[in-house]
Amino acid sequence: MGSVGSEGVSSADGILLATAGYDHTIKFWEPHTGVCKRTCQHQDSQVNALTFQPDRTLLAAAGYQHVRMYDVNSSDMSPIINFEGVSKNVVGVGFQRDGRWMYTASEDGSAKIWDIKTGGLHCQRVFQVDQPMTCIVLHPNQVELFIGDQSGTIHQWDLRSDQHAKLIPEPDAAFQHIDIDADGNRMAAINTKGNCYVWSLSDPDSEQAPSEITPKKKMEAHQHYGLKARFSPDGELLCTTSADHTARIWSTRDFSLVRTLEWQNKDETQRWVWDCAFSSDAKYLVTASSDEHARLWNVESGQVMRTYKGHSKALTCLAFSDHD
Repeated sequence: MGSVGSEGVSSADGILLATAGYDHTIKFWEPHTGVCKRTCQHQDSQVNALTFQPDRTLLAAAGYQHVRMYDVNSSDMSPIINFEGVSKNVVGVGFQRDGRWMYTASEDGSAKIWDIKTGGLHCQRVFQVDQPMTCIVLHPNQVELFIGDQSGTIHQWDLRSDQHAKLIPEPDAAFQHIDIDADGNRMAAINTKGNCYVWSLSDPDSEQAPSEITPKKKMEAHQHYGLKARFSPDGELLCTTSADHTARIWSTRDFSLVRTLEWQNKDETQRWVWDCAFSSDAKYLVTASSDEHARLWNVESGQVMRTYKGHSKALTCLAFSDHD
């Protein structure tokens, strides 16, 4: 993401950072200066999740009963596409690698596939459970979705066959976030008790069979409510965030704690750290927290390099991209 010198963080053009939360706005930032470039209105509800489309032209924002799409390169402050058809909060949103379809998970108990390339705004496929969903991630193989629900179950949905498997490591502790490393070798999930579970994922004997899941590690990552578990792009680090006001960086080699990132200021407290994202070189981490601020951290030193100020209520999500 550029370099750190006497002038702080320098960054090439094209790095994307968006933040949102409870103030019904989405803000686009210049990551290297901390300047807000554009504020979009999201008047319907709070924003629960943000993600850039793979070609970086659109930003998807998940809220209450909808997903809105914003043009990244436009000066238009309003969404250009509206996806309707869910009855409660959409808690997760993401894209297939080539941007052909979008997936969502909702508290109405449904995970949905939406056709993007044909311009269709209607849901193409649905996976239903009897619990509110809390999180969702697409395997790098592009054919399996892993979905967390309120009961502490992780559902493995194979899109090729509609085959469905369940994983329940800690009943009644809802998983708040699931992530899979870029190579598809490991999956991590963090729950409301602050425990982070890591599994090994391996290719099955048959090309049509789902990934095989093997327990690898249970980490007592935080003493309070866990919020995010996110692998670095190279898979060497895992970041967990929590209601305990911290983000923690772990080595995936031995799951030892590398660093705790905590904003310490006598006049301010970071409060709940809701979201995080690594830079592509894993040297920096961006966080979003309940104190209305996003922060750019130097992972090695643990120092805050930049603070993004401008929201008027808690931040719950961010989207970050520093590569084409």
